[in-house]
Order: sequence, then structure tokens, then C-alpha cells
Amino acid sequence: MPMLMPQVTNLRLLFFSPFPHLSLSSLSLKPLKPRTLFTALASSYRRRHRPIPNQSPNPGARNKTTLRESRGRDKAMEETKETETAGFNKRRAEGNDKNDRPKKNLQRKVRTLNPINTLSYVQVLGTGMDTQDTSPSVLLFFDKQRFIFNAGEGLQRFCTEHKIKLSKIDHIFLSRVCSETAGGLPGLLLTLAGMGEEGMSVNVWGPSDLKYLIDAMRCFIPNAAMVHTRSFGPSVGGLMASQTKFTEPIVLVDDEVVKISAIVLQPIFSNGAQLLNELSITQNPTEKVFNDRVDVSKPFSPNGKNSPTGKPGDMSVIYVCELPEIKGKFDPEKAKALGLKPGSKYRELQLGNSVKSDFQNITVHPSDVMDPSIPGPIVFLVDCPMESHLQELLSMQCLSSYYADFSGPLENAKVVTCVIHLGPASLISSPNYQSWMKRFGSAQHILAGHERKNVEIPILRSSARIAAQLNYLCPQFFPAPGFWSLQHLDCLAPESTPSSEGSVSKVCESISAENLLKFTLRPYARLGLDRSVIPSQVASSEIIDELLSEIPEVVDAAQCVSQLWHQSTETKEEIRLTHDDKVIVEEPWFDENTLPSCLENIRRDDLEIVLLGTGSSQPSKYRNVSSIHINLFSKGGLLLDCGEGTLGQLKRRYGVEGADNAVRGLRCIWISHIHADHHTGLARILTLRRDLLKGVPHEPLLVVGPRKLKFFLDAYQRLEDLDMQFLDCKHTTEASLHAFEGVTETNKDHSFLGSPTSFEDLRDKNTDRQVAQKVDSTLFAKGSRMQSYWKRPGSPVDNNVVFPILKSLQKVLEEAGLEALMSFPVIHCPQAFGVVLRASERLNSVGKVIPGWKIVYSGDTRPCPELAEASRGATVLIHEATFEDGMVDEAIARNHSTTKEAIEVGNSAGVFRIILTHFSQRYPKIPVFDDTHMHKTCIGFDMMSINIADLPVLPKVLPYLKLLFRNEMIIDESDEVVDAAASVAS
Repeated sequence: MPMLMPQVTNLRLLFFSPFPHLSLSSLSLKPLKPRTLFTALASSYRRRHRPIPNQSPNPGARNKTTLRESRGRDKAMEETKETETAGFNKRRAEGNDKNDRPKKNLQRKVRTLNPINTLSYVQVLGTGMDTQDTSPSVLLFFDKQRFIFNAGEGLQRFCTEHKIKLSKIDHIFLSRVCSETAGGLPGLLLTLAGMGEEGMSVNVWGPSDLKYLIDAMRCFIPNAAMVHTRSFGPSVGGLMASQTKFTEPIVLVDDEVVKISAIVLQPIFSNGAQLLNELSITQNPTEKVFNDRVDVSKPFSPNGKNSPTGKPGDMSVIYVCELPEIKGKFDPEKAKALGLKPGSKYRELQLGNSVKSDFQNITVHPSDVMDPSIPGPIVFLVDCPMESHLQELLSMQCLSSYYADFSGPLENAKVVTCVIHLGPASLISSPNYQSWMKRFGSAQHILAGHERKNVEIPILRSSARIAAQLNYLCPQFFPAPGFWSLQHLDCLAPESTPSSEGSVSKVCESISAENLLKFTLRPYARLGLDRSVIPSQVASSEIIDELLSEIPEVVDAAQCVSQLWHQSTETKEEIRLTHDDKVIVEEPWFDENTLPSCLENIRRDDLEIVLLGTGSSQPSKYRNVSSIHINLFSKGGLLLDCGEGTLGQLKRRYGVEGADNAVRGLRCIWISHIHADHHTGLARILTLRRDLLKGVPHEPLLVVGPRKLKFFLDAYQRLEDLDMQFLDCKHTTEASLHAFEGVTETNKDHSFLGSPTSFEDLRDKNTDRQVAQKVDSTLFAKGSRMQSYWKRPGSPVDNNVVFPILKSLQKVLEEAGLEALMSFPVIHCPQAFGVVLRASERLNSVGKVIPGWKIVYSGDTRPCPELAEASRGATVLIHEATFEDGMVDEAIARNHSTTKEAIEVGNSAGVFRIILTHFSQRYPKIPVFDDTHMHKTCIGFDMMSINIADLPVLPKVLPYLKLLFRNEMIIDESDEVVDAAASVAS
């Protein structure tokens, strides 16, 4: 029987506190030894966050009476009281807070159609087009309906930027199921799930390998994000080799507004083998609800016998969108001449029915009184990613009726109005593809592949504007964005695709897509291209001129910031070291910030901390979600968390080529927990690295994260090869590493972490039990409910798997110049961690040993002893500060920290510099903070790049950054989604 947790209300004293201002000597009662970390924390937080009388308790506790009925009202009240007193949301830390949320009606809604659409168009949503990191999306717009084709990373951030309402989306179609086209889907689904009270109405369509993606996302998307998924095409795992059943388009949507069909494009490989076999086809695909378990028990492994030449994610789709015909105008004069009286018969004729003449012995047909109908526009969306797909595309007979040279019955001929090409420019410009394009006659071709144009025009104009302003004020911490460096490239494609035939430009009109480019479908009088909303190119000089006119003081501020570096250089010359290596500095801005010995003669190519994303919950106009690049220069780099859009942020920081080099040089990716805003950019990074290193000898990239993340990666690898190996954070804690070292040292014939022979020796059951006991987290007391949850995913440890990966970690750290990477548990959600990075010692010019720097990253957490202990003596503490000081209740409810709490952790641990990040999207540009606490602290911004040599200057820059945003009001920039999505995703 597990020990019952003592009542927190009976706890009088704190036996351990990470904060120096809380001590036993200040208390009058005899201390009692707490049984768990939570009871220990209770006393500390009860004193600091005692509820004010006549005010509501924290919002995380208000709904505790909605617990499952089996627990009873008394139990719910007891849980609530304990949570309020302890200063954190225990149910959230246990993973049980989802039970408190009100149940939503997740039935699919049917939106009222408007058959007589006055406005319809297709529009290129420029996701990825400036950074070339993902596939662009396409919006098909109607008065009452919205359809999205592809949802790459950054889609919802782009839509927020340009005020495109995601709540109106009814259907999402994927042309391929891979990270390039679907990387933004998890975050989009979480956002849509948080809107309204009736759940979401979106349908997600894709080829049959969509099942792999959905099964992978089930690992971290809650039931509240139920989505209706509909797959079509070849069955994954089928045994039949014939492809005859897939020669016709598959009708997906067919109503009064639009008919959307899919044509499956399977690659043809040189050996004639097909990527996938197939079973039967269903013209009306069976609806698969997200909650239902998708059977992928027999997937096609990339290395399996069933798939020697490809993988499930290679399948592509052509979407055909056909609008209904426009009926001709009714002519009352013709009707009157044929003997008809005005009235109901006029209506019948307009509905397409024949009527009897009132005054003549004839039958009047609709064609007698109606002008000729106009065929509805037809739009093709073609995703042909590889040469092997092109071979199949050229041989498709089902497309013949859409070609201008169609020789069949005239009534079967169809005229294509617009073709949007999503494939790469290198393939589209090939002679075979160009010949295929010409077969559509006078159709307008839009080349939306991301290698053609718009590299020099950022799609996220708001964040680009902020980046330019920050660069003007403080170029040392905010280097010029990478996209500016690309403006000199000849990346603009000609308006017409080049061809050897001079008449092609007239017959086959091709233009390069631009962000927000429209092609109007209705009204018919405006049929064609619409460039009215395309953003214009803005030079950085224009942004700065505007800044200077609004805030003239910024000129002097920039000069003052520049002087800080000169002062820093002069100060270093005046520093004298005492016999105990303590630094004494007379400059007032160093009073409480003695220079750590690890910074002695530090090199600028030793370390740079690049904040790629500093927002929480979901991407916004100004802040992307969590990601930090630890740039070790020639020694490679690491990523700490990898939220959606991380690759795009890398490319905005380093430029397209520089980001590719950064991805090639990654040594490790560490993930704090499995909330979507911390890991959904991972697949895109891994697949890009795989492609960049194809044909180059290399090791799989090491990913360290919570066990639940492995479930996602294992499921996703059935879709795409991620070229990675996984290590549980639990096995990188200090206790765990010491346990493994202790066990392996018993075998003196083998080095640290063992060898293949020692693995067999270590499989002894007693040894397994010994390691498992040592590896188990020490965060929670033995027998507590929290420890039982913590131990659930896997024990005892599989030495045969863990030992070689730990050895790989050791090798990676040595090559990166690091002495240690250690995870530690924190209080946020189940299996949430922070991390410590410590550099190896070095020798100075006279042979003196200089200790390595130490970086601590909190992940998402409430302040806790584990974090405080890990942070002791750190050079840099990167701490989440989701809420301002006045929102303690919200911080407690969601197990986050306030600005003041984060700074207190750093101050109590003797940290040299504190960097705050992970701000609520309530603060669009800069969060609320108290200047009195900021003597060693700085606020993080996206793209902020902090060289370790510049740490002494870091806090002095903050007042000038605040000047830059002095006119900004603290508002919630997306009231529609932030609060709702935060409760699901943060």
C-alpha cells in the first residue's frame, strides 16, 4: 500500500528551501520533516502566495468540483485545498487536470452553404516561401466555406499575421503526408480545438499514409482535439500489386459549392517496383475519427522487405477543384414572345425545367429563354516532388479530358482555368514537366514552389520589423536577420517560364507565386490574377527611418549601447583577482555581479546562445514558440526544445545556407516535455538533416527527451525515416548517470558505459533491479502517487539499449567540448525536465586550469528545489517567465513561473546572468517586469544572440530595449485563441 500523502494544511515548517530569505531560524515552531517534495514546497509557497481575503482562489482550482464522480465532492475539495496551499497545480503535474475541463460536444458541425457565391478565389499563403523551410499552403475561399491545402510549419503564425481566420476552415487537404506539408497540423488542431464550445468541425484529408501521422499525434494531442480524418488511395500494408483501380479521380467533396477530387500519384522507380501495394478503393472514404485507434500494426518500414525502394510518405496527390457552372441570364422578352405569362413558369425555367406555353401549343425549354451557361472554373493543385512522380504523372490517362488536345466527346471535355504547382522549381523547369504544362492550353500556371521567388520579402513582416529595430539599437545581441543577406541573390524568376519555343509564353502563361497572391474565380467578370494584397518589399532602411521619426531618442540610446562594450573592455583591464580567485570590480554595474572565473579570457567562438522562440503556447506575430540554439561554432551545436517553426527561425537568423550548416552540425536535440509548443518542430529538423547528410557518413542524431516523446517518434518513423536515436531524459539525470557508472565500474575489464560483452554481463536480474532503483527519479517520495506515475513508462532499464546510447552521448559531448549534459525533473506536467550543460575545463596561456561555463535551462516549471539546486553557480540560467508578477494564481494553475519567481530562483542560486523566456502571448512585444529585480537579468526576444563574451553587458541593455517599446500597450493580440489554446497546449 502506498503511503498516504499528509495533509498540507498540517505542515508547519520547511526543512529545505531553495530561497535564502526562507530559513528555519525565522520560524518559531519546531520543524517537521516532510514526506514529499510537494509538502516541502507547500510551506514556502503558502507564505509567499497566501490568498488575499475576499478574493477568488487560483483559477486552476476553481473547477476542482468537476472531478470524476467516483472521487466524490469531498475528495475534490480536499485536492483543491491542497493545491491552493502548495503553490502549484498538483493535478496538472500528475497529468490529471484534463479531467477537470468541461466536456465539449465534439460532433462535426455542418456549416450552412451558400450556393450562390458572390466571391471565390484561391490564394497562396506564403508559408515557408522566404526561408524555404516548408511547403506553401493554398486557401480556397468561398463566402461561407474555407479549404486549406497543406499545413506546413508556420501556417497559423502566417494567418495571425495577415488576419486570416482559421476558425472558418472546414477542410484541410494534404498533398503529401510528411513534415514539409503537415508540420503545422498538430499546432493548428490544438488551436482549433480551443475555439468555441462545440469543438472543431474540420476534416483532414490525405492519402492512406495519413494514418501514420494521426497515430503519431495521438501521443500528445488530447481528446479535446478530436478531428475527423479521411484517408483515400492505396491501402497501407495491402498485398495486391495491381494499380488498375486507381486510374480515376476519387471524389472527396461534392456539394452545391464545389467538387473536390483527388488523384493519387505514386512514384515509379527505375526498377519498376511500386512503393505501396493496394487494396480496394472507396469512392466515399470511410470517416475515421481521431479518437479511434488506427491499425498500423504492420507498417511499411523504410528498411523492410515490402518497401525496398521507398516509404509511405512518398505518395503524393493532385487535387482537382471544380466549381459549378454559371447559369445563363433569364430573358423575359424571349419568354413573353413564346407565349408565357410572368409567374411560376418563369421560375421553373430558371430551375432548368421545361414548361407548356400559355398562349401557344408548344413546349418551352430553358435553352429557349436562357443565355448560354458558363462552365465553372477548374483549379488544379499539383504536387510532383520527384522525378519518379513525374513519370507517373505523364502516363495518367484520367487527366486526358482536362487537356486542351482532348480528342474524346465534346461534352466530356473540361477547360482548366488555373494550375498551382507545389513541386520544386528544379523539377518544374525540366523539359518533360514543361511539355506536360503546355497540354492545359491557356490555363494560368502559378509556380508556388519555394525556390522561385520572395526570398527577399519576409512573410512575417511584424517580427521582421521588430528584428530590424532591435538590430539598429543593439547589433551585438541582434545581428541582421539572415534574409537580408539574400537580397543580392538572383532569386527572382521571370514572369514567364523560359522555353525553346517562342509561342509558349502566350499558350502557357506561368508566373512565380507571391505571398497572398490571389486568383479570382467568382465573380466571373473578375476571373484572373489579383495582386492587390501582395505585401510590398520593405527595406530595413525604411523601417529604421520610421523608428527614428517615432522615437528620436533611439539614436542616443544606440550610441549608449555601443559604449557599453567599450566600458566592458576597459573594466576588464581594471579587474584584479584575489588569492581565492574572487573578482573585485569598482564599476557600479558590476557591484553584485562578480565575474565568474569561467569567463577569464573567454573566446567569442566558444559559445553563443540564440533564442529562436521565446513565446508560450502557440506562435504569434512577434514571438515563436520555444527553441534555443546552443551554437558551439566549429564544434557544432545543440537545440534545447524544438517548437513548431524552429527551422524557419534558424533560417531567418543564419540565412538559408547558414541554417543548413547549423542543422548539419547539430550534436544533440534535448526536449523538456511533450507539450506541442516544445517539440512539434522536431520532425522537420530531423528530416532536413537526413536529406542534407544523404550519402555522407554520419551517425544518427541523438534526441534526448521524455519517454512519451519516443512514442511519437517511433510512430512517426513509420512515415518518414528520421535518422535519429532516442535517449530518455530519465537516464540523463545525475542519479541515473552515477548509477550506470557505478554498475559498469564493477566490471574492470570494460571502460565507462561498457561494451557489447559487458552488456550481457549486466543483464543479471539483480543488476537490473539495482540500476532501476538508482535511476528512478528522486523528485517524489517513495510510494507517493506522483512517484507511481513517474515510474509508469518503463522500469527496469533495458541496459542493452540504454548503455550504447549513453556511450554515444558521451562521445557527442566530448566532440562538442562539453563535460556534461544532465536533466533534472521539474514541476509542470508528467515527465517534465530542465537541463544543465557544462563545458569542459580549459587551460589559459600560462597553463592555469579554467573551469567550464555552466548553462541551465528550466523548461516549463514552477520554482522548485531541483531547479534551484541545479542552478547553483551557473553562468547562465534561462528560465521561463510565462506570467507577470501580478498573475501568480494563473502561474500556479498552469504550473508556470512569474517574472519575479524566475529571478528569485536565479538570485538564490548565485547565477551570474538570468535570461527570461517563454512569455505568455498576452505580451505581444515585451512583458511586464519590475526594473528593481533586473540587476543581473535580461528579457529574451526572438533571434536574440548572446555571445558568452558579452554576458557582463547583458543586463545593462534592458532599459534601452524597454525604450524601444515604450508606446506599446500590453494587449492580447489574439483574444480568439490564446487563452483557449494555452489550456490545451502549454
